[in-house]
Amino acid sequence: MTVEVPPTRWRVLQVLPIVEQLRGYQSAWLRGDLVAGVVVAALIIPKNLGYAEIAGVPLENGLYAAAAGTILYALFGSCRQISMGPSSGLAAVAGGAVLATGLTDPSDVATLVAGITLTSGLFFLALAVFKMGWLSQFLSRAVVTGFLFGAAIDVVIGELPKLTGTDSEGDNSFQELWSWLSTLDQAHLATLVVGVVALAVVFGLRWVAPRVPGALVLLVGGLLAAAVLDLGARGVALVGDIPRGLPSLDVPDPGLLVDHAGTVLVAAFALVMIGFSQTAGDARAMAARHRYQVDIDQESVAQSAANIGAGLLQGMPVSTSLSASSLNDRSGARTGLASLTSGVTVLLALLVLAPLFSSLPKPVLAALIIEAVVMGMMDVGEMRRLRRVSRSDFWVATAAILGTLVFGILAGVVIGIALSLLWLVYVATHPQLSTLGRERGTQVFRDLDQHPEDETLPGVVVMRMDGGVFFATADAIEDRMRTVMLAPDLRGVVLHFAGVNFVDSQGASTVSEIIRMAAESGIELRLAAVRPAVRAMLEREGAVERLGADHIHGNVHRAVSALSASRAAPGDGPVGSEEGEGQ
Repeated sequence: MTVEVPPTRWRVLQVLPIVEQLRGYQSAWLRGDLVAGVVVAALIIPKNLGYAEIAGVPLENGLYAAAAGTILYALFGSCRQISMGPSSGLAAVAGGAVLATGLTDPSDVATLVAGITLTSGLFFLALAVFKMGWLSQFLSRAVVTGFLFGAAIDVVIGELPKLTGTDSEGDNSFQELWSWLSTLDQAHLATLVVGVVALAVVFGLRWVAPRVPGALVLLVGGLLAAAVLDLGARGVALVGDIPRGLPSLDVPDPGLLVDHAGTVLVAAFALVMIGFSQTAGDARAMAARHRYQVDIDQESVAQSAANIGAGLLQGMPVSTSLSASSLNDRSGARTGLASLTSGVTVLLALLVLAPLFSSLPKPVLAALIIEAVVMGMMDVGEMRRLRRVSRSDFWVATAAILGTLVFGILAGVVIGIALSLLWLVYVATHPQLSTLGRERGTQVFRDLDQHPEDETLPGVVVMRMDGGVFFATADAIEDRMRTVMLAPDLRGVVLHFAGVNFVDSQGASTVSEIIRMAAESGIELRLAAVRPAVRAMLEREGAVERLGADHIHGNVHRAVSALSASRAAPGDGPVGSEEGEGQ
């Protein structure tokens, strides 16, 4: 007898992957999931206090977002080891949006950040429904690296006054830094000592004991120091009241969001572009390590749910945390139950421990923030790699850094997206056309720039096209071929088409124009290794008929041989059709 699963149940299994995980749950996994959940919570609680400070919202809002992110991702996410919550990069974008609006009232700031978070969740839902994850590909890795690096510098500069007990002002990072430097003679000694010690502890642990949770050690140490040394009475600023209790559902004020609609939409779009690529990459890596499949569309659903939940709970943007996810994995997480455990632990901390955080010294919190952004956003290794591998990408990343520092974080996002699109347009409109030579004693044709010792044929030019021949590249290709055909004593041209994977109507017209130019110049033109789809387009254009099917060959060697034979015996007529050769 066959038992049919009701359609409703199938929909639940598809939308809530954790149901399927729990159906096959093994008791041996329980300890690892519970331990991993608690360990990750111990890592993210102090970090999320700092992320809330970066975003400009009350510190407890960072914990609200952490709870929403971990619990909702556990329910909707398809990756079993991912830990989701606020991150330094997302917090910096939210904080940049706050600065762009000029809002200063704490309740308005919290509403704005919650609204941006909710809006990003709706954008993620649209990505999932319309399968538009490809949008994230328009933000290049070089731009993201540069933007995050610049945002980290901006955040560090903003935290420096808290280490010295002074103030700074300015319209951009450079002005703020200069303002802070000019106040160093007014530094509060006790605050400076606490700040320097905090930095030494958190970065020192990174150096001597990288597996020790430095943020947690610093949090506990800061709270103990504040109590034992009575730092508040010595003039060291404390973070202030953090209420005990759970968040309540609250829809952000639509009026405020409408008043700042442009900023909200730009920030939400930036969060999606950054968050999607982070989560998709981390999820694939974890799934490959543990040999199971993830659904990228379902990951968008999970991010949507997590951000909508965080927005409705007065939180801040959430995404994947690589450090937390790696710790989750190393600690034995096998299913989403680990993430659920982290979320419940954060909720218990809100119920029991929240008031303890009120006495945390601000210089300690600043040190937490500085460590988080320096280690999480300043990818010095990637900048070095870009400089070594691709100078153009390095300068694009550098431009993103400078744009962020000069114009602000939110403007830096816009500049980064614009740079990505401009670079895409530049690459698309500058197709690669390489001149080929023949390796001596072989039939192999190679790029002459890389192998200048290869031989060339008198009166013959062999060129390779790479990429598409379409509206964006057509004019550049036509201009290049016109220049080539002006060379003196040129008798023949062979175009190697193996790298051409796409031709549109304008591209096909360009090929026809190249054929016409060759005929008018008395130059014999032959094509090699034309792909079937490309050939079909050229046939519909009439280019194949105009050129002659016998002038299309399976590879460059045959094209060159046919060209040489034709020139050696001009009265013998066509060498013979090779239609379909090499296809």
